[in-house]
Amino acid sequence: MGTTDHFNKLELELRRGVVVLATLSQLREPRYGYELRQALTSQGMNIEEGTLYPLLRRLETQGLLKSEWRIDGGPPRRYYALNEDGQRLLDQLSSSWHSMNEVMGRLLKEV
Repeated sequence: MGTTDHFNKLELELRRGVVVLATLSQLREPRYGYELRQALTSQGMNIEEGTLYPLLRRLETQGLLKSEWRIDGGPPRRYYALNEDGQRLLDQLSSSWHSMNEVMGRLLKEV
């Protein structure tokens, strides 16, 4: 297995760890799936539909999101937003992220 293979696998692990935080960060206001995906992509976080939609359903099942169907002059769309538990989790994960980021900044300063 080459260096590129190792890099790709490890990078995928890193991304998996931040996809939930990235998604939660964009659901402070209601968004439907495509709109959410575009918001994440515009900030450099590309998430495939096959990853995003199951994640949204899982987060809702876990009691972190609320959703509702809306018809705003177009096709019906399911809008997702954080509920109180989701907002608490976002706050906790954000705090943890900032702490880890600070530590990693110090550790990688020499690289």
